[in-house]
Amino acid sequence: MIRIALTGSIGMGKSEVARIFERAGIPVFDADAEVRRLQGPGGELVEAIEQRFPATAGPEGVDRNVLSARVLGHPKELKALEAIVHPAVQRQRAKFLEQHRDEPALLFEIPLLFETGGEGAFDKIIVVSAPPDVQRRRVLARPGMTDAKFEAILARQMPDSEKGSRADFLVETGGDLSTTEAQVREILSCLGLSGGE
Repeated sequence: MIRIALTGSIGMGKSEVARIFERAGIPVFDADAEVRRLQGPGGELVEAIEQRFPATAGPEGVDRNVLSARVLGHPKELKALEAIVHPAVQRQRAKFLEQHRDEPALLFEIPLLFETGGEGAFDKIIVVSAPPDVQRRRVLARPGMTDAKFEAILARQMPDSEKGSRADFLVETGGDLSTTEAQVREILSCLGLSGGE
């Protein structure tokens, strides 16, 4: 089995690239989606997060905007949150691996792969990139996003150029979707995996 990590900074198009792999028949583990589930209504992390960060959760789960305001720009608080979240995500990743152990390849969408030192668990690393103006436009179009929040997120992410230099494959998403799809097909071919679609 080939374990592929898909990473890149915020707003680079990771989710779209992951969907292309999924359509090609590669099972995808989305770390961000897993965190949202774990922090959502009835999620297993809601109680632990509320205990450590009072008034950040309720019946609807964790209020991610309130929580992010508490931790962004506060390294000690962020570390405390990561100590709750990362082990739970690792457990879910292990379950996913077990469920799909007979697949020829699995894709793991992990935004903070390099920042958390997780690259050693994978055979190949794909970095998704886009020009800074495209990235900014995409991110600022998200609900609840502000310039200050965007800058705070960027500040804790490794620069795009450095991520790119560590990649086995680079997918540029600044153009149209068909160009991105062609890049993914080329990666699948390089890895000896069928294009699926």
